[in-house]
Amino acid sequence: MKKLIVAAITLFIGTTAFSQELDLGIKAGANFATISDANIDLSNRTGFQAGIFAGIKFTDKVGIQADLLYSQQGAEFDAGEFDLTYVNVPVVLKYYLVQGLNIQAGPQFGFIVDDNIKTVIGDIEKQIEAEKTDVSGVVGAGYDFPFGVRLDARYNFGLTDVSKVNGSEGKNSVFSLALGYSFL
Repeated sequence: MKKLIVAAITLFIGTTAFSQELDLGIKAGANFATISDANIDLSNRTGFQAGIFAGIKFTDKVGIQADLLYSQQGAEFDAGEFDLTYVNVPVVLKYYLVQGLNIQAGPQFGFIVDDNIKTVIGDIEKQIEAEKTDVSGVVGAGYDFPFGVRLDARYNFGLTDVSKVNGSEGKNSVFSLALGYSFL
Protein backbone atom coordinates (compact mmCIF):
# COMPACT_ATOMS: atom_id res chain seq x y z
CA MET A 1 0.00 0.00 0.00
CA LYS A 2 2.84 2.41 0.85
CA LYS A 3 4.47 1.76 -2.52
CA LEU A 4 1.20 2.50 -4.30
CA ILE A 5 0.79 5.82 -2.43
CA VAL A 6 4.40 6.82 -3.13
CA ALA A 7 3.99 5.91 -6.82
CA ALA A 8 0.74 7.92 -7.06
CA ILE A 9 2.30 10.98 -5.39
CA THR A 10 5.38 10.74 -7.62
CA LEU A 11 3.22 10.45 -10.73
CA PHE A 12 1.08 13.43 -9.63
CA ILE A 13 4.10 15.64 -8.83
CA GLY A 14 5.87 14.62 -12.04
CA THR A 15 2.93 15.37 -14.31
CA THR A 16 2.16 18.60 -12.47
CA ALA A 17 5.75 19.82 -12.73
CA PHE A 18 6.15 18.92 -16.39
CA SER A 19 2.77 20.33 -17.38
CA GLN A 20 3.86 23.78 -16.20
CA GLU A 21 5.91 26.25 -18.21
CA LEU A 22 9.54 26.08 -17.04
CA ASP A 23 11.93 29.00 -17.42
CA LEU A 24 15.73 28.80 -17.11
CA GLY A 25 18.26 31.37 -18.23
CA ILE A 26 20.94 33.98 -17.62
CA LYS A 27 20.67 37.68 -16.81
CA ALA A 28 22.89 40.72 -16.32
CA GLY A 29 22.31 44.36 -15.61
CA ALA A 30 23.11 47.51 -13.69
CA ASN A 31 22.60 48.35 -10.02
CA PHE A 32 22.06 51.88 -8.71
CA ALA A 33 22.62 51.45 -4.98
CA THR A 34 22.81 53.48 -1.81
CA ILE A 35 22.45 52.93 1.91
CA SER A 36 19.17 54.25 3.31
CA ASP A 37 18.62 55.33 6.93
CA ALA A 38 22.33 56.10 7.31
CA ASN A 39 23.33 58.95 9.58
CA ILE A 40 25.85 60.30 7.05
CA ASP A 41 25.31 61.86 3.63
CA LEU A 42 25.69 59.13 0.98
CA SER A 43 25.29 59.16 -2.79
CA ASN A 44 24.51 56.39 -5.29
CA ARG A 45 27.03 53.76 -6.30
CA THR A 46 26.64 52.21 -9.73
CA GLY A 47 27.57 48.54 -10.01
CA PHE A 48 26.53 45.48 -11.94
CA GLN A 49 24.72 42.23 -11.34
CA ALA A 50 24.91 38.95 -13.24
CA GLY A 51 23.68 35.43 -12.73
CA ILE A 52 21.10 32.79 -13.53
CA PHE A 53 17.37 32.47 -13.02
CA ALA A 54 14.85 29.64 -12.88
CA GLY A 55 11.12 29.92 -12.82
CA ILE A 56 7.86 28.13 -13.28
CA LYS A 57 4.58 29.50 -14.55
CA PHE A 58 1.66 27.82 -12.77
CA THR A 59 -1.11 29.46 -14.80
CA ASP A 60 -1.35 32.12 -17.50
CA LYS A 61 -1.35 34.73 -14.72
CA VAL A 62 0.89 33.42 -11.91
CA GLY A 63 4.49 32.23 -11.76
CA ILE A 64 7.46 32.20 -9.41
CA GLN A 65 11.11 32.93 -10.19
CA ALA A 66 14.32 32.52 -8.20
CA ASP A 67 17.63 34.12 -9.19
CA LEU A 68 21.23 33.52 -8.14
CA LEU A 69 23.01 36.85 -8.69
CA TYR A 70 26.46 38.31 -8.13
CA SER A 71 25.64 41.90 -7.15
CA GLN A 72 27.74 45.03 -6.51
CA GLN A 73 26.07 47.38 -4.03
CA GLY A 74 26.99 50.04 -1.48
CA ALA A 75 27.29 53.82 -1.59
CA GLU A 76 29.75 56.63 -2.05
CA PHE A 77 30.56 59.47 0.32
CA ASP A 78 33.24 62.10 0.81
CA ALA A 79 34.98 60.56 3.82
CA GLY A 80 35.45 56.98 2.69
CA GLU A 81 34.16 53.93 0.84
CA PHE A 82 31.10 51.71 1.21
CA ASP A 83 31.66 48.95 -1.37
CA LEU A 84 29.64 45.78 -0.86
CA THR A 85 29.48 42.68 -3.03
CA TYR A 86 26.79 40.06 -2.45
CA VAL A 87 25.50 36.80 -3.80
CA ASN A 88 21.76 37.53 -3.78
CA VAL A 89 18.91 35.05 -4.03
CA PRO A 90 15.64 36.86 -4.78
CA VAL A 91 12.49 34.72 -4.92
CA VAL A 92 9.65 36.65 -6.54
CA LEU A 93 6.04 35.89 -7.29
CA LYS A 94 5.24 37.09 -10.80
CA TYR A 95 1.70 38.17 -11.67
CA TYR A 96 1.08 38.63 -15.40
CA LEU A 97 -1.16 41.60 -16.18
CA VAL A 98 -1.21 40.91 -19.93
CA GLN A 99 0.82 38.62 -22.19
CA GLY A 100 4.47 39.05 -21.09
CA LEU A 101 4.00 42.08 -18.79
CA ASN A 102 4.31 41.18 -15.11
CA ILE A 103 4.66 42.69 -11.67
CA GLN A 104 6.92 41.05 -9.11
CA ALA A 105 7.23 40.91 -5.33
CA GLY A 106 9.03 38.74 -2.80
CA PRO A 107 12.00 38.40 -0.44
CA GLN A 108 15.70 38.50 -1.24
CA PHE A 109 18.43 36.82 0.76
CA GLY A 110 21.95 38.21 0.39
CA PHE A 111 25.27 36.75 1.44
CA ILE A 112 28.31 39.05 1.61
CA VAL A 113 31.20 38.07 -0.65
CA ASP A 114 33.37 41.15 -0.19
CA ASP A 115 33.04 44.28 1.90
CA ASN A 116 35.21 47.37 1.83
CA ILE A 117 33.82 49.87 4.30
CA LYS A 118 36.18 52.49 5.63
CA THR A 119 35.94 56.04 6.83
CA VAL A 120 38.69 58.61 6.88
CA ILE A 121 38.49 61.41 9.42
CA GLY A 122 41.58 63.60 9.31
CA ASP A 123 44.53 61.19 9.35
CA ILE A 124 42.58 58.38 11.03
CA GLU A 125 41.27 55.55 8.85
CA LYS A 126 38.66 53.23 10.36
CA GLN A 127 37.77 49.88 8.76
CA ILE A 128 34.21 48.62 9.40
CA GLU A 129 32.94 45.08 8.81
CA ALA A 130 29.56 44.42 7.17
CA GLU A 131 27.03 41.87 8.39
CA LYS A 132 27.45 38.48 6.69
CA THR A 133 23.80 38.28 5.54
CA ASP A 134 21.19 40.71 4.27
CA VAL A 135 17.42 40.37 3.94
CA SER A 136 15.54 42.64 1.56
CA GLY A 137 12.12 43.01 0.04
CA VAL A 138 11.80 43.12 -3.75
CA VAL A 139 9.17 44.84 -5.88
CA GLY A 140 9.34 45.32 -9.61
CA ALA A 141 8.00 44.85 -13.09
CA GLY A 142 9.16 42.89 -16.07
CA TYR A 143 8.40 41.90 -19.59
CA ASP A 144 8.96 38.42 -21.02
CA PHE A 145 9.37 38.73 -24.80
CA PRO A 146 8.15 35.73 -26.83
CA PHE A 147 11.63 34.94 -28.22
CA GLY A 148 13.28 34.34 -24.82
CA VAL A 149 14.47 37.83 -23.91
CA ARG A 150 13.52 39.10 -20.44
CA LEU A 151 13.62 42.66 -19.13
CA ASP A 152 13.30 43.40 -15.38
CA ALA A 153 13.26 46.59 -13.33
CA ARG A 154 13.33 45.99 -9.58
CA TYR A 155 13.68 47.92 -6.35
CA ASN A 156 15.25 46.12 -3.38
CA PHE A 157 14.65 47.70 0.02
CA GLY A 158 16.76 46.45 2.90
CA LEU A 159 15.08 45.03 5.98
CA THR A 160 18.29 44.46 7.96
CA ASP A 161 21.19 46.79 8.79
CA VAL A 162 24.30 46.48 6.63
CA SER A 163 26.54 46.89 9.68
CA LYS A 164 25.80 47.06 13.38
CA VAL A 165 28.87 49.08 14.32
CA ASN A 166 28.03 52.47 15.86
CA GLY A 167 28.06 55.21 13.28
CA SER A 168 27.53 52.92 10.29
CA GLU A 169 23.89 51.87 10.50
CA GLY A 170 21.81 51.76 7.34
CA LYS A 171 20.01 49.41 4.98
CA ASN A 172 20.64 48.49 1.35
CA SER A 173 18.52 50.35 -1.18
CA VAL A 174 19.03 49.17 -4.76
CA PHE A 175 17.30 49.93 -8.06
CA SER A 176 18.29 47.45 -10.77
CA LEU A 177 17.70 47.04 -14.49
CA ALA A 178 18.48 43.64 -15.99
CA LEU A 179 18.29 41.95 -19.36
CA GLY A 180 18.01 38.18 -19.50
CA TYR A 181 17.68 35.30 -21.91
CA SER A 182 15.63 32.17 -21.27
CA PHE A 183 16.89 28.90 -22.76
CA LEU A 184 13.56 27.10 -22.28
